[in-house]
Amino acid sequence: MYDYYAKWEADGTTQQVHDLLRDKTRRSHGRSTQPTAAVIDAQSVKTSANTVSVLAKNPHRPLSVAEMQRRTALAAFLDTCSEDALIEDVLLPLFRQLGFHRITAAGHRDKALEYGKDIWMRYTLPTQHFLYFGIQVKRGKLDATGKSRAGNANLAEIHNQALMMLAHEIFDPETNRRVLVDHAFIVAGGEITKAARNWLGNALDAAKRSQIMFMDRDDILNQFVVTNLPLPGGVLPGAMPSGGTAEAPF
Repeated sequence: MYDYYAKWEADGTTQQVHDLLRDKTRRSHGRSTQPTAAVIDAQSVKTSANTVSVLAKNPHRPLSVAEMQRRTALAAFLDTCSEDALIEDVLLPLFRQLGFHRITAAGHRDKALEYGKDIWMRYTLPTQHFLYFGIQVKRGKLDATGKSRAGNANLAEIHNQALMMLAHEIFDPETNRRVLVDHAFIVAGGEITKAARNWLGNALDAAKRSQIMFMDRDDILNQFVVTNLPLPGGVLPGAMPSGGTAEAPF
């Protein structure tokens, strides 16, 4: 049991569950998932020549006006970009910035190498142990309201790809080992509805369910903005107000 707890603490699963429960509780009370006020202390960490607030990269904190402008510009890009652009211009830079390594898009570029995942990557724990992640990416909204056979068929495909992803070994050339994926990200450029999450959760057994993580449009937008990444080159001129920057409000 402790092994699971330690792994979830290390890879952020515990925090993700906490965040989902908090958002659900706020919505049940008719409140926005984003707080309108925050109390911020002065704790900071040193990074080379700069001092950065430890809360600066928190995707759930209030965003500055400039950050909201960048978020709006990126949202406009996600509305029109292809799945290729979502992966190459948004997700690969984002996961690199978040500290993942060996980010490999072989499955996306060559479907013969996919085995249920568009991307695989590695995360190094402070203990120098490795966790491996696979990512299945869809450009649009994922839903399973029962109103559309196409929607359910799309989720059934994702379910099969997730099972394949978790069952197929990947080769890490740096360690010269074949390993299984520890966790699978289901990433969408649109919303992943509650119905879709429940559909996939019910289709998976308890062990597999604990290995699945969701990342949808809001997660991508918030993480991309707070990590201060440059906007993709395909952002439409005029979508970003002139002189806009992503300075954090601290």
